[in-house]
Amino acid sequence: RKMANSSFFRPSTFLLTGIPGMESGNVWLAVPFCCMYVISILGNSTILFAIKAERSLCEPMYLILCMLAITELGVSLSALPTVLSVLLLDSQEIKFDACLAKVFFIHCFSILDSEVLRAMAFDRFTAIYNPLQYASILTNRRIGVIRLGLTVRSISLRLPLLILLKKLSLCRSHVLAHSFSLHPSLLQLPCADIKMNNMYGLFVVLATFGLDVLSMSLFYVKIIKTVLSIPSKEECLKALNTCAFHICAVSNYYIPMIGLFMVYRFGKPASPLIHVLMANILVHPVLNPIIYSVKTKQIHRRIHKILTPR
Repeated sequence: RKMANSSFFRPSTFLLTGIPGMESGNVWLAVPFCCMYVISILGNSTILFAIKAERSLCEPMYLILCMLAITELGVSLSALPTVLSVLLLDSQEIKFDACLAKVFFIHCFSILDSEVLRAMAFDRFTAIYNPLQYASILTNRRIGVIRLGLTVRSISLRLPLLILLKKLSLCRSHVLAHSFSLHPSLLQLPCADIKMNNMYGLFVVLATFGLDVLSMSLFYVKIIKTVLSIPSKEECLKALNTCAFHICAVSNYYIPMIGLFMVYRFGKPASPLIHVLMANILVHPVLNPIIYSVKTKQIHRRIHKILTPR
């Protein structure tokens, strides 16, 4: 939409792009992304079905795992279909409002992902640090309240960013540097002052990812101290093993996320490293169901029953 000054406009559509310099291999690049999409949908749906079907799994730990599976499905459904349409169908155009909606959902589910990982860390901390009070601290009803609170918090933090983005006038280009919409990539386009967007964006990062990382670090410091004080070596190793897969999931999520933030803040947005880090973010919904289904015996047994019926 043309503005009063001809150099300012708000395009009706954006153009999404694949990986620069590899356009001729888009179909081949689509193969791993298609596999990721299928595994993510099937894996997370299977975990949800397994927990719902097994009454013994209706406990706080597994209800939080359900929350994680739902957020992983949200990330995959928000981002991967767009990536596949660009790579497979060369469908690069996306409407302005649809692009903003994608940004909103991708970032909302990403925040929820982080918050659920923090809730899981709190669950492990309570189970190991204060086992006698665990059942009274983390009840199923309280998990429901936590789920509602995290969802409201995620939406309320992202909504102002969406409003700020919609008010910006764009003048540089309508071509996005990636195959799905992210808030930092949209901020490369406006001619207007984006100081407010940057400040609020930084506040959201610190209030969510920053707070979550700090909380989880404190939880695991206390967990490790508690575990190392256990006299029995066997019990100590068992407790550490219980937390090991969660630490893997946290590392799998935060390392590429922090790397992406650092590159956008201090590097070049068109850097090939951006595409590597974004691919790693999309891998997260794929690896989590594998990690949790393998490392959690109860879920593993239930999935085995589903796959091998008598």
